[in-house]
Parts: sequence; C-alpha cells; structure tokens
Amino acid sequence: MTSPDEIISVKNVFKIFGAHPDAAMKMLAAGASKKDVFEKTGQVIGVFDASFAVKRGEIFVIMGLSGSGKSTMVRLFNRLIEPTSGSIYLNGREITGLADKALLDVRRKEMGMVFQSFALMPHMSVLENTAFGLEISGISEKERHSRAREALSQVGLAGQEHSYPHQLSGGMQQRVGLARALANDPTILLMDEAFSALDPLIRSEMQGELIRLQAEQKRTIIFISHDIEEAVRIGHRIAIMEGGQVVQIGTPQELISQPANDYVRTFFKGFDSSRILKAGDVARLDPEWVRKLNGQAPQFKAGLPFGYLIDEGGQLLGVVDIDTSGAGGSTHYTQHQQHPVFTDTPLHEVLEIAANLPYPVPVLDRSGALTGTLSKSELLQTLSRH
Repeated sequence: MTSPDEIISVKNVFKIFGAHPDAAMKMLAAGASKKDVFEKTGQVIGVFDASFAVKRGEIFVIMGLSGSGKSTMVRLFNRLIEPTSGSIYLNGREITGLADKALLDVRRKEMGMVFQSFALMPHMSVLENTAFGLEISGISEKERHSRAREALSQVGLAGQEHSYPHQLSGGMQQRVGLARALANDPTILLMDEAFSALDPLIRSEMQGELIRLQAEQKRTIIFISHDIEEAVRIGHRIAIMEGGQVVQIGTPQELISQPANDYVRTFFKGFDSSRILKAGDVARLDPEWVRKLNGQAPQFKAGLPFGYLIDEGGQLLGVVDIDTSGAGGSTHYTQHQQHPVFTDTPLHEVLEIAANLPYPVPVLDRSGALTGTLSKSELLQTLSRH
C-alpha cells in the first residue's frame, strides 16, 4: 500500500544491463558486489535495490555523479527502460506490469518529459511544436492549439506562437520544450538535466521559472541534476545516488547537517551552507544555561558566565551575566539587551549578530520560546564542516 500523499512509490527496484540479468541477480542475492558482478558476468548494475517515494506536489531532485544511475532511474518511471526486478507505483497503481496500450495511456496522460536537448521540430512553428504530443494523442486541432497557447502563456512565450525554433534563444527553446510537456497537463513532470545545456544566466532564469510554476500549479516534478547549486535551489527534497544506490534522501538542510557518508559530504564541499542552513538546524539547548523565573532568584551552576531566563511557558525573558564574586560568594546578575533570532533565520544572517554579542545568540521559535543558543565557535565549526 502507498500513502495518499505519495504520487510515485519505488519498491526494491533493480536494473541490470546485459544479456544475463538473472545470473547477476542471483549473485547480488548471494551478497556479491556490483564490481564482482561486472567482473564475472559482464552485467552492469544500473540501479541497485532502490526504494523511496515522491510526495505529491514536491520538486524531487535526483542527483549523483556520472554513472550513478540517476538518468536510468527517471527512465524507469515511464518505462522507457524496463526494471529487472521490483515495482513502481503511480497514484497507488502498479505501472511496472502494464501492457503496451495501458502504458501508452500513462505516458500520454500522466507523465510529461523534458530532456536536456530541446528536441524541437525545426520545420514546425512554436505552436505546432507545443501541440505535437496532443496531435499524436488524437486531440482536435482547435483544442490542442488552445491548450498549447495556454501552456506557452504559462512559460512566458505568449506572442511567440508563430515563430520557428531557429528564431529563438536557447532559453526560449527550452521554454517551448517545457510548454510541450505542460500542454498535456501531466500528473507528474520528469526533467532529465533539462537546463544543463543553457548558459548560466538563462539556466538561473529557467530554474526560477520552474519554481514559480510549481508554486502556482502545485505540480509534482522529478528533476535529474548533477549540480548541487541547482538541486539546493529548486529541490524540496534531494535523493543522492552512488553506484546505482540511493544513499540518502532529505531536504537540503538535512543533507548538509547530517550527511550519511563521505560521498554525500563531498557534494557540499565548498558550498556556502550558510545560505541554506537555518539557525534552528544547528542551535543546541544546554539545560545548565537556562533557568525559569518563578518568583525566586535563579540559581545557576557555578562557573557559568551567562544565563538565559525563561518564564513557565518557556518564553525568553532575558540574558544575564553571572557574577559570583560578590561579598560572601553572593551572585549578581546583569541583564543584557536581548538580540534573539528565530529558528527559521538563515544562518548567514546570524553571523553578524553573533560576532557582536558577548554571549551565545538565543534562538527562539515563532511563539517566542527558547529552543537553543548559537555561539561564535559553534557557528564557525558548523560552517567549516560544510
């Protein structure tokens, strides 16, 4: 069974390239490695025991180095290639066993595909290119042109209907490719390295266009990429593949903060994680530093330079210096002006605040409750690790 919020569910999927996949599967079942299988049988493991789900209405990015299996995976979704073993479900319906006619219906009505190459017909106008898939499906000319015009308007190409591909820039040509996929109003949009052939500025523009479209239409998009900057910018969640295996899935913050292994960690090497991480991702709460004000003088552990005062509901009341050098060992408190940040404050905005405070920055949730603190050293350690 699949969850109602899952649009695609992948269960124990293998893809083996070669003439003897059964022999390779037996070796894998016996514990052989991908390398062992290739050396003894010549079979190549494209995808190894993949199990995950894509949520309805999210941009799900699959990324990895060349040969990691990411493009193989997306072709398994629409069965441009057949899985060797395992099951794939679309809206709770298994599509791995569909006959040709039913599979064709799924491709035409449920899935749109945008490739790296624009794949436009040079002798066709922009309108005709956009309506091409609908024409193949037998949609009347009036309806397919109406739907094509609507799709072109969605991607910012209204007025270009009668132009030809050679008259358009690379970015505009890719917009036509995107409009062609949208014209069919697919349940899910599959995009394989769709922007990698574009110049950096146009690529950034297209990424922004995709984010806008998803926000407006709540479309489910599976996007294949090898670029961590692109993945982090557009992806709600990212699946990282290595050697045909899905090694980790998570939000950009989760992958940066808790990488599963060195392979995942290397993707973020040199990446400015302060743009992605929020204060709440790295803040930690030390109970020794926190005391409730309940009508009595707070008692902090000896030796602590600072303390955080909260009320019975956990709301931050103030930050104090703790001075135990008074007569008879009495404790004196000096209250500081508060400079809290929130759990959703980007880490790069915390840096300047932390640099100018003598105490760790208090981090609050949006109700005002103290969730943790961030010191200068913790910030530097966090950023140096990433």
